[in-house]
Amino acid sequence: MADFALWTRTVQAGTEAALARALPAASLEPKRLHEAMRYVALGGGKRVRPMLVFAAAEAVGADNALTEAAAAAVELIHVYSLTHDDLPCMDNDDLRRGKPTCHVQYDETTALLVGDALQSAAFEMLAEAGAGAKLIALLARAAGSRGMCGGQAVDIASTGRQLNLAELEFMHIHKTGALIRAAVLLGALSGGALEDGRRAALEHFARCVGLAFQVMDDVLDAEADTATLGKTAGKDAAQGKATYLTLMSIKEARAYARELVADALTAIAPFGELGRRLGEISRFIVERQF
Repeated sequence: MADFALWTRTVQAGTEAALARALPAASLEPKRLHEAMRYVALGGGKRVRPMLVFAAAEAVGADNALTEAAAAAVELIHVYSLTHDDLPCMDNDDLRRGKPTCHVQYDETTALLVGDALQSAAFEMLAEAGAGAKLIALLARAAGSRGMCGGQAVDIASTGRQLNLAELEFMHIHKTGALIRAAVLLGALSGGALEDGRRAALEHFARCVGLAFQVMDDVLDAEADTATLGKTAGKDAAQGKATYLTLMSIKEARAYARELVADALTAIAPFGELGRRLGEISRFIVERQF
């Protein structure tokens, strides 16, 4: 089995190629919109969610065209969310993945349409790969008001307010965690139906990893610089956003992230060696520097 660094590069390259094939060519009308879609979706990002799709597929012995389509579809939903999050009416950010955000490089109207089009493209990819209605509904729910969009709404409504841990985690289970859960389940379900116990184990893993990812995002936002992050550092604190660091110190937050990952690893222990990649991703999440 390839080492994690090599496997990561392979998944990133495969996802990049799948996205490049799926997205309309920049020469196709409307050229500006298609160019902007490719601008935000290609050539950057850690591709953590596609990695989770492939790792979960590996955990159940699946590896097929649907796995690849699910990985690319989840990434398209993620990129659409980033494009909209960066808009002046949301987080009003100028930098994403080390380059100007879509509305800065193009304009606000184009950025809005880019997000809309990427979301549509995600479901088109799943449908064309033969995903059943249940898988398409799974991603739709994760992206909607009971998932990512709902979490963003809570985040906006909570700006300037002190949240307790339960309130903060409710927000992040939806805003960040819903798409991570969808990535894990789509990967596993690309191999067919799951026995209830195995599905529950993967769901618990995803919940813990999703929260750990957000904890470390908050830590890195406070500790790392803009060049390292590829986005504006310290933005959450400046905007009065509720974060883990409003409830605990950086040391405590790092310890909490490690606890969450330990819990995640326990959940996937029954998968044995097949769950190795999921474990490696969870450890990467708490050790990453960007």
